[in-house]
Amino acid sequence: MKMPAIPALLAAALLGAASHLHADTIEYVFYDKEGIAGTETIEQDGNKVSGQLKLGWNNRRLNLDETFTVGAGEMPEQLHIEGISPFGAPVNERFSLEDGVAKWSSTDERGSAKSSGPQFYVPKSTTLGIQSQLVKALLADDDRTIDLLPQGQARLSELDQLTLTEGDRKQTIYLYAVSGLGLTPHLGWFDKEGNLFGQDEGGWFAILRKGWDRSHLEQMRERQISAADDYLETLSAEHTLRSETPILLSNVNLVDVEAGKLMEQRYLLIENGKITRISNSPIRKPGITHIDASGMTLMPGLWDMHAHLSPTDGTLNMAAGVINVRDIGNPHDTIMRIEQLYESGKVIGGDVYRAGFMDRESENAMRMGKTATSLEHAKEIVDWYAERGYMQIKTYSSMEPEWMAPLAKHIHSRGMRLSGHIPAFMTAEEAVDAGFDEIQHINMLFLNFMGSIDTRKKLRFTELGEHAHELDLESPEVGAFLDKLASKGIVVDTTTTVFSSMLLREPGKLDPEFANIVDHLPINVRRQFIGAELDVKPEHRDDYDMSAEALLKMVRKLHEHKVPMVAGTDGLPGFTLLRELELYAKAGIPNADVLRTATVQPAKVVGKLNSTGTISVGKDADLILLDGNPLEDISALRRTALVIEGQNLYRPDELYRALGIKPFHESVPVKLNGRVDVATN
Repeated sequence: MKMPAIPALLAAALLGAASHLHADTIEYVFYDKEGIAGTETIEQDGNKVSGQLKLGWNNRRLNLDETFTVGAGEMPEQLHIEGISPFGAPVNERFSLEDGVAKWSSTDERGSAKSSGPQFYVPKSTTLGIQSQLVKALLADDDRTIDLLPQGQARLSELDQLTLTEGDRKQTIYLYAVSGLGLTPHLGWFDKEGNLFGQDEGGWFAILRKGWDRSHLEQMRERQISAADDYLETLSAEHTLRSETPILLSNVNLVDVEAGKLMEQRYLLIENGKITRISNSPIRKPGITHIDASGMTLMPGLWDMHAHLSPTDGTLNMAAGVINVRDIGNPHDTIMRIEQLYESGKVIGGDVYRAGFMDRESENAMRMGKTATSLEHAKEIVDWYAERGYMQIKTYSSMEPEWMAPLAKHIHSRGMRLSGHIPAFMTAEEAVDAGFDEIQHINMLFLNFMGSIDTRKKLRFTELGEHAHELDLESPEVGAFLDKLASKGIVVDTTTTVFSSMLLREPGKLDPEFANIVDHLPINVRRQFIGAELDVKPEHRDDYDMSAEALLKMVRKLHEHKVPMVAGTDGLPGFTLLRELELYAKAGIPNADVLRTATVQPAKVVGKLNSTGTISVGKDADLILLDGNPLEDISALRRTALVIEGQNLYRPDELYRALGIKPFHESVPVKLNGRVDVATN
């Protein structure tokens, strides 16, 4: 039955009532690009708070129930959070404070501490309720700084305020930045009591208090982004060393990545961001930026060919020597803003190469780009991306298999490449025959031999874990498939690290793929590398371990069959790329070939080998200086002493310290513009 129209003011009043089921209940709505992705309801009765979070995207479902009590100084005294994490691992976390002793436990952690003063416990699985309570505790503190458990300190800064009007209602909200939880401050809009009102989550989700029209999010988002950019621009201004004169590196060993050889004792000159001379004998030029690189190795800057960038990622990437990045999927406005920030030099970050993201409209659609309702609509989306300078299209798991051949033809007619997940109920070989130029993720290669799999669901992870080790990689069928990939020049972006990590992670244990870095990270970042992602049953634990080994065997087979590979991450920027290359070497690929997957081959794929990817006269000065020779020891990539991007120089130790990360290696001294030392050992 059609409902009668409701006058606007009455509708607003009803919506307002709906958002407060009683005086102490607040509801929130999570929006993705095209609709509602989830909700959270928080109810407070005296000093008792309870909440329920339900959020879904693609095949991931996050469901958390929380209860906690609030004591003096707005500090939680008893807390319990339970539910299911996005990939299915169970969550059960508790905290208590009794007689001055704090205790916490979960499936991943257990600890205690004597509490001599107010300390706020930050749960590993946090919610909007806890986020609001932390802000309330910070507001209650005179200097807006409180100690955290298990470790650390949080600080609150007010960055902006805004008054929203809707009908006869007005709401003043405050943009707060909370530092000390992650690598950069966390921003959100709160009311005067400290309850969250709304926030932007990097363009993927936006959160708004229910009862307020979604149109308010745009103004809130713009001002939140502006404040976040101010922080990153300050970071860039403090840590970008800009040489106004030519740059000379003396006595440096150069990696010829194409030949796989080391050229010793060279002199390299950079002018206007380009390599202009490489010499066996000293180059003399007065008033230049000089770097004595004796005993060190210079190689081309690294590429990450599978990123979903945020503005902050550029700093982490640059510190690790990752200068060029292919963004494989992002909301259009987000990636265009990031590209502009990097290109302008206002924010640290290298060159960005954009792929347009597409999925078919469905319950399991990934809504980070555009969703198609028909083949013709999908072609229109391709045209839209082509007109805006995107170099390729990445399709996702809900695409219709029968669309792919005509869609590939249309993509190629626009001079673009096609890559992506293999659509549900389609095999990788069928996708290649339909016109795919590239396959994302190593699991898709294994699933090719597992029959009809609904890759829209977690089966694309669990089938891999339970059965990948059963595939005979020496079989004629596997060999023929890999030979087909090689003969057609199909590029594979394996993202091996994230899949190995997913298979190997266990409750209460450190992720083995990131064991080399966690002690350098802030405590609340480090905690995210403890515990399982998938709910692996005990009877399948051995299967998952053996399947993780099978991933490396498949990587080796790709190399043996001469399938083009590019290194990509789909994970924590910088660090994941370095681990990816270590895993290739661990699989048995020679180091020289490993380096090509992150230098020469990516430059070829994006059509930029004439300007980058190798150390050659006339090419862009995208360079990293290492303490060690990566042709002999791939872990030398972790000992980056300096990063050069054109006329900009970056000291990795300073970048890491600015993010709260303990440096891995001291950077080299630099005499900038021939005048003063700006860095010393």
